[in-house]
Amino acid sequence: MSRKILVTGGAGFIGSNFIHHVLATTDWQVVNLDLLTYAGNLENLTEIESDPRYTFVQGDIADGAFVDQLFAKEHFNGVINFAAETHVDRSIVDSSPFIRTNIVGTHLLLEACRKYDVPRYHQVSTDEVYGDLGDDSSEFFTEETPIDPNCPYAAAKASADLLVLSWQRTYGLHATVSRASNNYGPYQFPEKLIPFFLFRAMSGEDLPVYGDGKNIRDWLYVRDHCEAIRRIFEKSEPGEVWNIGGHNEKTNLEITDLILKTTGSDSQIKFVEDRKAHDRRYAIDASKIEKALGWTPAHTFEEALPLTIEWYRQHRDWVESCRKKV
Repeated sequence: MSRKILVTGGAGFIGSNFIHHVLATTDWQVVNLDLLTYAGNLENLTEIESDPRYTFVQGDIADGAFVDQLFAKEHFNGVINFAAETHVDRSIVDSSPFIRTNIVGTHLLLEACRKYDVPRYHQVSTDEVYGDLGDDSSEFFTEETPIDPNCPYAAAKASADLLVLSWQRTYGLHATVSRASNNYGPYQFPEKLIPFFLFRAMSGEDLPVYGDGKNIRDWLYVRDHCEAIRRIFEKSEPGEVWNIGGHNEKTNLEITDLILKTTGSDSQIKFVEDRKAHDRRYAIDASKIEKALGWTPAHTFEEALPLTIEWYRQHRDWVESCRKKV
C-alpha cells in the first residue's frame, strides 16, 4: 500500500527537489504543506502539480489548530520536515521568525505525530548546529560531535533537533534527524551564495565576499541529498542522527572564482565586512550513512556545478521572479 507522506516546506529549495525525487522513484502519495513565505515558490513544482499522488496545502506549521485539523483529516504514514527559516543573515537581523517556525513549528508537528499515531518522523537539519571547526583541516563533524551553534539560525535548528530526539526517547516516536552540508542545485532561492553570485556575475555586478573569503564549506548536490533522506526515512532505526556530506570542501573564494570562470564574467570580487558569528569551517564525516545505508554522492562538484549553472541560465524568469521577493 502506498504511503501518504506529509512534506513540510515542500515549496522551498530542498523540499521541492525532494518531492520531485520521491514522485519519480516511489509510489508514495505526497501532501506538501507550505506557508509560501518569500522562499516558498509553487513554480518549483509546476511539472508535477497535476500528478494525482500530489496535493498542495497552504498553511503554517506553527499554527497549532491548523496542524491538528490537517493531521485529523489526512491520516499520514510519515512526516518529513523541511519547513524552516534558513538564512543566517536574516536570523541575525530578526530571530523571531526562526524561533517560531524552527522550534515552535517542530514542536507542534511532533505533538501531532504523537496524538495521531503517525509512525515515522524525519527532521531535516544542518551541519551548522555543530558550530565551527576553525582552521583545523584534520577535524570533521561526526554524529557524536557536540552541538555548539553560533548564530540564531543554527541555534533554532539545534533546538529543534533536541526536541525531535527527546520525543523519540520519551514517547517512543520513530524519529530521526539528518544534518547536511551546504546544498546547491535547481530551485535554490537566489539569496544563497551560488545562485546569488551566479546572477550577479551574469549581470556584470560586483561579487561581495565576506571577510577574506577563506571560510570553508562542504558542498552537496541537492539531488544527492534527497536520495539520502529517502534512504534514512525508509531504513533508519529510530533515534538515529545522520550526517550527509558531499566530499567537496571549498572556500567561498574558490566558489566565487569557479563561478566567474564558468560564466566568463568580468565581474569583480569585492571584499566586504565579515558576517557576525561567521563560522570558519564546516566539514562532514558521512561514513556512517555510507556504511550503514549504502549512500554516497552520485555527483562530483565538477559535474554538478555546471549542471546547476546551466539550469539557472535556462530559468532566468524564475530567478527574476524570486529576486523581486527579496
